[in-house]
Amino acid sequence: MSERRTHIAALDGLRGFAVAAVLLFHAGLLRGGFLGVDLFFVLSGFLITGLLLGEAGRGRIALAAFWGRRARRLLPALVCVVVVTVSATWAWGTSTQLRFALDDVPWVGAQAVNWHYITEQIGYWNASDTRVFAHLWSIGVEWQFYLAWPLVVAVAARGRYGERIVALLAGAGALVSLVLTVSLGAAVDTTRAYEGTDTRAAALLLGALVATAPVRDLARQVPRRAADLVCLVLACTLAVSWAMTEGEKAPLLFRGGLFLHSLAAAVLIVLIVHVPGTRVARIAGSRLPRRLGDVSYSLYLWHWPVYLLLLPRLPGFGAWGGAAVAIGVSLVAAEAAKRLVEDPVRFRAGWARGRRGPVAVAALGLIGVVLWVAMPVSVPGAGTVDVSQLR
Repeated sequence: MSERRTHIAALDGLRGFAVAAVLLFHAGLLRGGFLGVDLFFVLSGFLITGLLLGEAGRGRIALAAFWGRRARRLLPALVCVVVVTVSATWAWGTSTQLRFALDDVPWVGAQAVNWHYITEQIGYWNASDTRVFAHLWSIGVEWQFYLAWPLVVAVAARGRYGERIVALLAGAGALVSLVLTVSLGAAVDTTRAYEGTDTRAAALLLGALVATAPVRDLARQVPRRAADLVCLVLACTLAVSWAMTEGEKAPLLFRGGLFLHSLAAAVLIVLIVHVPGTRVARIAGSRLPRRLGDVSYSLYLWHWPVYLLLLPRLPGFGAWGGAAVAIGVSLVAAEAAKRLVEDPVRFRAGWARGRRGPVAVAALGLIGVVLWVAMPVSVPGAGTVDVSQLR
C-alpha cells in the first residue's frame, strides 16, 4: 500500500512540474514550457487506460459510470471558471476580449473549442492573446479522448488477449497520429497540427500503451539501477526540451519532436510506477511538486484568464515580478475553487452531498447561459491593453 501511495505522489509531482512549465511559458519565461501539456496528455492516457483495464479485468467496463466520474471530476471547476471569467472580462477586459469570449463560450461548453479555433483559423501561436479561453483547446482534446477511447477499450479488452489488443491499437493509433502531425505540420499555420484531436492523440495513446500489461511486465524486469539512470536521463531530456524548444519555430517539433517528447514522458512514467525507489520518483513525489500537481487542473484553468486580465496592468513589476503576482493570484483562485467547488462535487462531500452538487453545477451553468445571452459586447471604460509580454 505504501508503494502505491509513493507512485501516486510521483505522478502528482509530474503534473506539478507540467503545470509549472505551462505557467512559465505563458508568462514568456520558458520557451518550451508548452510541452508540459504533452506530459499532461501522456499522464491522462496512462491513468485513464489503467482504470479502464482494471475495470475490464473485474468483469466489464461501466461506461456510464466512467463518464459520470469524469464529469464530476472536470465539469464543476470548468463551469466555475467560465462564469467568473466572462464576468471578469466584462469588468476588466477589453471589448475585443469580451466579444471573443462570448464567441468561444458555446464551443467551450461543447468541449470542442479546439476545432472552433481550427475551423476559424485562429492561430494558436499568434492570436491567443485576445482570447481568454484559448488554453481550453487542450481540455477539449482530453474530453474527446475520454468519450472515444473507453468505447475502444470496452470492446478490445475482452477475452484472454484483451490487453495485448489494446496495446496494439494504442501503438498503431499513436503512429497514425504521428503521420498526420508530420503531414499537417508542414503548413504555414501549424494550429491544425497543434490543436487537432487526431494529431494530439499520439501523446494520449502513448500513455495508454504503457498502461497495458505487455509494457508493464517489460518495465518490471528493468533492474532498479538501470531504471534509475534511464529516469534521470529522460527527466533531464524533458527539462532541456522545455528550456530550449522555440515553439512553432522549432524545425523538428512537427516532424516527430512532439512524438519523441511524449514517448520519453511515457517511458518515464511507466518506469516510475513499476520500478520503485528511483531518484526521479522521490523528487517528483516531494512536497512542492506534489502539491502543485494536486491543484494542477484548477490552476491550469484559472491561470490564462488571470494572465490576460492582470499581467498587462503590472508593467512596473518586471517580467518575473508580474509573473509571480499573476501565478499567486491563480494559485489562490485554483485552491479556492478546488476546496469549495471541485472536491465537494467530486467526492459528494460537505455542501454537495447527494444531488446538491450536480444541481448546483447545473444552476451555475444556467447562470453562464444567461450571461452569454444577456452580456453586452462592449465593456465599461474599454481601452487597449498591452499583451506583448504574453505568449
